[in-house]
Parts: sequence; structure tokens; C-alpha cells
Amino acid sequence: MAKAQIGNNDPEHNLRHTLVYQDLRDWIAEADRLGELRDVKGASWEQDIGLACTVVKYDEDAPVLLFDEIPGVKPGFRVLANFFGGKRKNMTLGFPTNLSKVELSDAWAEVYSHDPTVLIPPIFVEDGPIFENIQMGDEVDIDQFPAPIWHEGDGGRYIGTGSYNVTVDPDNGWLNLGCYRIMAKDSKTVAFNTGLGKHGRIHFEKNAEKGEKTPVVMVIGGDPMAFIMGGYEVPSGVSEYDVLGGLRGKPVELVKGKVTGLPFPANAEIVLEGYVDPEVEVPEGPFGDWCGSYTESGRRRPKCDIVSVYHRNDPIILGFPPQSLPDEYSRFRSITRSALLRRAVNAAGVPDVKALWCHEVGGSHMLTGLSITQRYPGHSTQAAQIASQCQSGAYAGKWVIVTDDDVDVADLEELIWAALMRCDPVSDIDFIKYGWTSFADPRIDPDQRAKGNITNSRMIIDACRPFHWKDDFNKSTKPSEGLLKLAREKFGYLLEQ
Repeated sequence: MAKAQIGNNDPEHNLRHTLVYQDLRDWIAEADRLGELRDVKGASWEQDIGLACTVVKYDEDAPVLLFDEIPGVKPGFRVLANFFGGKRKNMTLGFPTNLSKVELSDAWAEVYSHDPTVLIPPIFVEDGPIFENIQMGDEVDIDQFPAPIWHEGDGGRYIGTGSYNVTVDPDNGWLNLGCYRIMAKDSKTVAFNTGLGKHGRIHFEKNAEKGEKTPVVMVIGGDPMAFIMGGYEVPSGVSEYDVLGGLRGKPVELVKGKVTGLPFPANAEIVLEGYVDPEVEVPEGPFGDWCGSYTESGRRRPKCDIVSVYHRNDPIILGFPPQSLPDEYSRFRSITRSALLRRAVNAAGVPDVKALWCHEVGGSHMLTGLSITQRYPGHSTQAAQIASQCQSGAYAGKWVIVTDDDVDVADLEELIWAALMRCDPVSDIDFIKYGWTSFADPRIDPDQRAKGNITNSRMIIDACRPFHWKDDFNKSTKPSEGLLKLAREKFGYLLEQ
């Protein structure tokens, strides 16, 4: 796979895309090298871990937290949280630590690919660290792990937030990785939570139609890039393991579950193996979800019976709980989704897209800004409509604002300024009904939710200068890049402390 040439001659920064870690423990060592690791000892899973995460998740430069010596838990069993922030977010994606969030998103867009020519399939090995400890049948005990209560209003312990599920399409054998939170119900049972239209849900539904249980393995802690791939919009029929191999430039080493035969990384931290029952549902939630509100009460999801547990010595749960927005989750998804959505808009044939940003305040889904260099009448409408409804932009979207190329759409205040000054609400705002949305959307009408109508509407705001008189539109007072650079060079010292 071709690697992007990134950066400058600064010897402290990588010049090429490089994932310098192989597993979660390598990643921790790199975060420590960057000076961004903080050890926290003695915090309880009942409350303290969630409280600590509440403090750090609102500060992008806060450290990653490694919780150890957790009361009531076997010594050495740990939890890692707040991994995507500071300089380490660049390291996680394989880029120099001096890139801004927009530069990082653009760089990621250059290296990410699910094109068949760059995929590298995994290889299978007989053994790995994940098999250092094995529990089967009656020995299974999920309660041994320090699964936290992340938010004060959560309905229970969530062992899987920075986790991913591995399922297989029963018709063609396609392996899928999907990030679906995992609520521990008791020592041998978890809830299987997948949204409508998600690949893991499709696999479950296919098995259910045949009256069969769905085999699944749940990777609770491991390589952060594998977790990122599990939550990425990789298309149907493509395995995230193959994409991950392409990004690493070498095959991912997998082992097979001893009951289901499903594969998972040999260097994972904790893996749960089980079967999802299509006929039995259990209460799931409430949970503080990605949109900054709790899921609805009374929610029920299929039950998953855990038949085996594998874990390394001194295992680490990778925690990634959402908080009120903007938070770690939204910052992470903004960087990775913006790159994917811009690529999709370009691939649809929309010319001269200058920038696109999926805003943190909308959880990277509900507010998208894109700027274009207008070339023809209707160009702005085309760009915004496609961004709203293409595969990468359709799920849980709400507002799309399209602007001229003089607007920095990653700057929330500048984006809203354009919407206020260049948009007439009656003539420049359109609406789309019945869009694909998320169960987590708090605005879904309860009656419609009960009927299974998980849809919403979309607002398209054309904040471009009207094409037919754009040359006569009032000029912006925003300084040119050249003038702004000169001002900073001459008077930047005024901002120094």
C-alpha cells in the first residue's frame, strides 16, 4: 500500500505513515514516550473510573488514563481510557504529532483505502498471548473484569465501549468487525446491541431467519487501530482485517476461537466468545450514548450467552465511553469521518470540494460543513444533497451547510456566520424526510420508535453566495491568507504571554 509523504525535515516526526505499535501495550509505551500517560491507582469501577473520565474527556490535551489496583478486582486487571487526544491521536493514526486536526484528517484520507489492490488478508497462527488464560463453560466469569459504570445514569456495567464484535455472513463467509457497545448482564451473559442496517445486525437477522443462533467473538481490549476499523464505514463484503493489514503493510495475525472458530487477533487483551439467541431479549441500558444523552428506558436487545473467555496476563479493557458533546468520541469520529465523507462526495462526481468537516458538537454525524468553489448553477445544492445522503453521510445526519471556499468550515463560528449572512431561510433551506438515523437520536418520536420508524429529517442549508449574482455579493472583511500571515509575523508577539 502506498504511504503518504507527510511532514517536514523535523527529525522528531515521522516522514511517512507508520503505525509504530502492534498491540495495545505497544501503544501505551508510545503514549508514555510522548509524556501523555497518567497512571491512576485505587479508583473504583463503581464510580471513580467514570468520574475521572468525566474530567479528562472535555480537554483534548488531557492525558490517557491507565487505571490499576482497582478495588475488588484481581491485581493486574486494568482499564485504559481517553486514548484519542493530545499528540497521541496523531500517533494512533500513524502520523507526525505536529499536524492539526484538519491536516490529520486530510492525511488519513490519503492512506485509508478498502480498494482490493491494497488489501492484505490476515494469516492464522496456532497460539498467541490471548491464550495465556482460557475459561470454558462453567468456568466463564465476566465479573472478574473491572467493567465500569461509566455514567451516573447508566443501567449497569459496560465491559465493551472500546471494543468490537466479529461476526460472519452465513451466506458467503464474509467476516465483519463492528463496534457495538456491550452491557454485562451477569457473569455469563451480555446484551447484543446492533443498530438497524449495521453489518452485525444483518448477520444476526440472516441467522434468525433460519432459526439459528449467531456466533460472535467480542474483542474487549486490543490494538486501537483494529477498534477504529471496527467503527469505520468499510463497505459490505470487505473484511476490516484485510483493510487493517493494508494499513499496517503486513497481515494481521489471527487465532481461532475454540468453540465458534471465529478469528480474533493473537495479541488481543480480552475476548468473549458466544452465541446470540434470536428468541430471547434482555434489558439493555440506559447508557450515555454518542449524541450526548441517555438511550431510552425500556430498551431490549438480544441475549448473548458467553461460552468461553480468553485473556492475557494482566489484561486491559480499552474504554471509550461517550460523554456530553463535544468529547473524545466526537473528536475521534470527526477526524476519521470527515476524510471518508469528503472522499465519497468527490467519488460521486462533485467537483471543486475545498473542505469538509463533520463537527464535534454534532457527534460527527449531525452537523456537516463543506465548502466548494462554485462552478455552475445548482453546484451547491448537488454537493450538499450528496453529502447528506451518500452512504458515508446518511446515518444519523441532520444539518448540512454548504459554503463558498473562503469559509473555514472546520471553524464552527465561521460556519454559522456563513449560514447567517449568506442564507435566506425561505429560499435557501431545503428539507429531506425519512433519513436513516440512529436509535440513539433523542428526537425520535416515542410512538414512531415503538413502531420501528427509526428515521429523521435533514436540513440542507445553502450558505453560498447566490451563483447568478455572487460577483455582486457584499465582500467579506475576512483578511486574505497573505495579509493574515503578514499580520501574524509583524504583531504576533502581542498574543504572547
